[in-house]
Amino acid sequence: MIRLSLALAAMALAVPAAAQDLLPGENAVEITAIDDVVAGDAEWDTAWSGPMTADGMTTAPDGRLLFAQEQSNAVWALWADGRAFVEVPYVLGAGAVSYAPDGSLLAVERGCTDPGFEELECSQRSALVQLMPIRRVIADNIEGLTLGRLNDVHADGRGGAWVTQGALWHIDSDGNVAMTYEPEVFTNGVVTSPDGSRLYVTDLRTIQVFDIDADGAASNPRLFATLDEDSEGFGGDGMTVDAEGRLYVTGDAGVYVFAPDGTKLGVIPVPRRSITLAFAGPDRRTLYVGAMGASTPAGEAWETPHGERNVAMTIYKLDMLARGE
Repeated sequence: MIRLSLALAAMALAVPAAAQDLLPGENAVEITAIDDVVAGDAEWDTAWSGPMTADGMTTAPDGRLLFAQEQSNAVWALWADGRAFVEVPYVLGAGAVSYAPDGSLLAVERGCTDPGFEELECSQRSALVQLMPIRRVIADNIEGLTLGRLNDVHADGRGGAWVTQGALWHIDSDGNVAMTYEPEVFTNGVVTSPDGSRLYVTDLRTIQVFDIDADGAASNPRLFATLDEDSEGFGGDGMTVDAEGRLYVTGDAGVYVFAPDGTKLGVIPVPRRSITLAFAGPDRRTLYVGAMGASTPAGEAWETPHGERNVAMTIYKLDMLARGE
């Protein structure tokens, strides 16, 4: 089953990145310049597309983009030239990945399936796992109870990670699980500032920020910014930062860009609804965005059987003035 899933995903790799006519489900977008972030003549190119997810992105030390693919139980790598291949197989319900500063790779395994946004089936344990340099389960329960359908992950640089699943949780290197933030609605994306002194998490259409002390503990939660152009849907999703500490958040309107003080600098529209993003490439000056929906090689919209979640996705890339951390 895994081999078949990987083969199907590989068959759907994108055509070379180039200016194309709009495909089914895509919207025409015009990018407005944001000083030191993106030029006004920048254009999105298609880097990858397929009938399965491309979620929870991170960047390898050599600049390759990594993304989680829940349906094929694998973590994929995408090179700047468009080549894509499985980086780590046998990752149960791979939901998101995060590289730590020491080069170790963490992931969340989603033991809870999500058949068309219906009742979850948790037949296997969800877990926070280390995939590299050696595999180990960091945590797969909280006081004997399931961790639920884990969402996003961000390595804390101490062998553990921040994870979202309803609330914001911290899991240390010994597997101890503790709630950090109980949201007004629900959390989704999570990331830290380049210097590690701040932690950001989404709460539907707001972004909350915390201070991180010398021991790695988060405190002093407060409102950082609001996604003022999003009025429905799931609000903020994926997040990343650039080398200057600007925060990038995916939403219905596109990619929001905020200054370190919370000032909204602008929104970069995306041809499809964006849910995850990362700076990648050898110089970290290419912004990759994973977006919902994709087209078949024949140019038709991917159709998903009734009762199954529409998981087809497209990865777009954009040349940036800003550089990722």
